[in-house]
Amino acid sequence: MRLGFVTAILAECSLGEVLAFAAAEGFSCVEPMCWPPGAAERKYAGVTHVDVRDLDRGRAEAILAECDRHGVGLSGLGYYPNMLDPERAVAAAAVEHFRHMIRAAPLLGLDTVNTFVGRNWRASVDDNWPRFLEVWRPLVRLAEEQGVRIAVENCPMLFGKDEWPGGKNLFTTPAIWRRAFADLGSPAIGLNYDPSHFALQDMDPVSPLAEFRGRLFHLHAKDVRIDRAALDEVGRFDIPLRWHQPRIPGYGEIDWARFMGELQRVGYAGPVCIEVEDDSFGKSLEGRKRALRVARNVLAPFFG
Repeated sequence: MRLGFVTAILAECSLGEVLAFAAAEGFSCVEPMCWPPGAAERKYAGVTHVDVRDLDRGRAEAILAECDRHGVGLSGLGYYPNMLDPERAVAAAAVEHFRHMIRAAPLLGLDTVNTFVGRNWRASVDDNWPRFLEVWRPLVRLAEEQGVRIAVENCPMLFGKDEWPGGKNLFTTPAIWRRAFADLGSPAIGLNYDPSHFALQDMDPVSPLAEFRGRLFHLHAKDVRIDRAALDEVGRFDIPLRWHQPRIPGYGEIDWARFMGELQRVGYAGPVCIEVEDDSFGKSLEGRKRALRVARNVLAPFFG
């Protein structure tokens, strides 16, 4: 396994500055964000450390040379939009950009791209399913043609009133994964597994690892704190922002020794990228860097 981090938290830094920080702090890889340049539609979006639009071999070689200079690799390209947005123009733009990312990955020597599948949050899973297959079958075929694996994060994208009631990402539970993998019928789609999203849903983050070991393409390390007193007041059907807080590993609900031990047992050997969405360290650049350092110190013993 390789320990890295998601670059969204260092949005104001260039890729070179991100790589320099990663090298100085002992990280072996980073997951660079690949959003289309421009304004962000939500927090942690809109970050572009690798611009995949019209990426050519020359620019790719320059990026790889920068990685080599710092001794830090790329774990996989990251872009997390809603490709099933009910606004068809929004969804189409996201799909088109994701196709650019799939084609860019091989130029950078990568075989993994990370994303959400999306969802119409106003409709049920069953009602989303026909459009999910319509959109995702061609994307999976493109990934197969390019020799790329698609790692879908299991985030519900259900935090505030704008995502209520269904959330903006279908890929949230083992039951849905089994159905999707069976219907898509391809080894090119799997998981960017984040245990914090199971803790949010009151699910065990460890038990699915064995069954889906062959679909574990990438991993996010994030924790979550559940405010039980707030939950007792408003109930689980209230908007989750009222009773949960994203934290760095070691500061929330997850037993990281148990989780990392099971990852090792099932044979996972890929990247583990810390994802910082924890405002308790402050919102300044130095505070966010400190969060990465503290999270690294929590997880480093599991990497030898």
